[in-house]
Amino acid sequence: MSDISLIGMMSIFTAGLSIGLGAIGPAIGEGLALANAMRALAQQPDKANTITRTLFVGMALIESTAIYCFVVSMILIFANPFWNYVLDRSGG
Repeated sequence: MSDISLIGMMSIFTAGLSIGLGAIGPAIGEGLALANAMRALAQQPDKANTITRTLFVGMALIESTAIYCFVVSMILIFANPFWNYVLDRSGG
């Protein structure tokens, strides 16, 4: 197995692992946040504005983690810095 094929295989595997774990974690976190927000709204309906605003900010922060994982996986697939290094060393 050549270095180029090994780097390509590991890049794709790592990208898949990154987006897989990066999607599962935020999905679970958003579900828990929403469930707790609904529970809080049921107990304190007069605090709906505060709870909703806090929920939206929290959801945005949780979702940013998934977006970061997506960006990292795209970098690993399309802009991997090791590709150029190996190509330069192999003369291709």
